Amino acid sequence: MTLQQEIVGNAMQMAIVTLQPGTTVYCEAGKFLFKTTNVTMETRLSGPAGGGTGGQPQGAGMGGLLRQAMGTAMQAGQRALAGESLAFQYFTAAQGEGTVAFAGVLPGEMRALELDGTRAWFAEKDAFVAAESTVDFGIAFQGGRTGRSGGEGFILEKFTGRGTVIIAGAGNFIDLNPADFGGRVEVDTGCVVAFEEGIRYGVQRVGGLNRQGLMNAVFGGEGLSLATLEGDGRVILQSLTIESLANALRKAQGGDKQGPTGGLFSTNEG
Repeated sequence: MTLQQEIVGNAMQMAIVTLQPGTTVYCEAGKFLFKTTNVTMETRLSGPAGGGTGGQPQGAGMGGLLRQAMGTAMQAGQRALAGESLAFQYFTAAQGEGTVAFAGVLPGEMRALELDGTRAWFAEKDAFVAAESTVDFGIAFQGGRTGRSGGEGFILEKFTGRGTVIIAGAGNFIDLNPADFGGRVEVDTGCVVAFEEGIRYGVQRVGGLNRQGLMNAVFGGEGLSLATLEGDGRVILQSLTIESLANALRKAQGGDKQGPTGGLFSTNEG
């Protein structure tokens, strides 16, 4: 069943969710805005692993409780390594229809994604806002060829199961399919918001170690790497990167230390 929600606002959007009796939605700590009094709120360290069980113990006796505790610890540990919030907040309509609202943390858009159980979605760190309890939240550590070619690994949020998940990004969203552009697109590494399972996400260096490659890295503002997206599926990009927003705020406060070159020689601390 699709979650009844409405995304409102312009420069800073928020999601207004209508909960039917007994329906549960969860969010990352810090994304909650307001709720009606008949909606209960509970904070847990566990995510809804196991097909939307809400982190409840599976099995009876001490063995089930131990497995539950170990699973919770592993989930919290993964989120801590990824720099995510340790806790989730769960909201349930107790008596009659209820309302709860959520928002992202940066000026920009929000998007409701509908999962049908056949394809997972991956999103950048901190993109997750809220989801139905039937949607499982996980952490995907991207390594291997991606990490080696780009000189760094990637940590992504992964959503599986069935139901609605709400994500947020900075600036405006751009929807595209790499298949419409010859099967591959190259983008600023900070512009990727989310993509469907089946899209291959990698990193490549900007040019070779020659004069033009060094010019791109030093003066182009992109550093040494670009993200690559290949395959046939939905991709969501954002028009504003967190780094560019931080640089603009720093410059407005008279503390711009990036200098005229940007890119590789940026002196931002962070």
